[in-house]
Amino acid sequence: MTEKEKMTSGVIYQPGDEDIMAEQLVCLDKQYDYNMTRPSEQQKREEMLKGMFAEIGENCYIEPPLHANWGGKHCHFGNNVYANFNLTLVDDSHIYVGDFTMIGPNVTIATAGHPILPSLREKAYQFNIPVHIGRNCWIGAGAVILPGVTIGDNTVIGAGSIVTKDIPPNVVAVGNPCKVLRSINEHDKEYYFKDRKIDYSSL
Repeated sequence: MTEKEKMTSGVIYQPGDEDIMAEQLVCLDKQYDYNMTRPSEQQKREEMLKGMFAEIGENCYIEPPLHANWGGKHCHFGNNVYANFNLTLVDDSHIYVGDFTMIGPNVTIATAGHPILPSLREKAYQFNIPVHIGRNCWIGAGAVILPGVTIGDNTVIGAGSIVTKDIPPNVVAVGNPCKVLRSINEHDKEYYFKDRKIDYSSL
């Protein structure tokens, strides 16, 4: 098995392999060009993302600057995904994001990790485990999602949370480490924030 084949198989490998680095640099050049686009060049950004990502759906918006180890090459975004400034995708393996998910500023989604054993880290070994984020999720500002995590549909991850384990669907989860705070419930049909009621007549 080549180092490139190991990269997305979950086993320990050498990310500094020459073939890996050569391919990665091409992706990073595309990302650089994306980040240099003007705010008025929306159509250009949309077309560029289609050439950068493994999959990207309709009506997706990623606010530059975008930071991704592979420029999105291993990222699979559904339709109507929104990501605010400074999204960091450690996409050495695959990242899946479902339709209508919103991602706040300064969020990190990481597939890569390094062995705890110092002698292996000294040799720069790495492993990568895919991340799955469901449909219609909201990932709050500054959240960090670690390798191998799955987040269920409709779930809200609170700002600043560190998600180390799977989070089920239809919940609000917060903290470090991120834990389920409560289910999304009838209260949320009446209030959108603290004591502020939803005015359905204006929607």
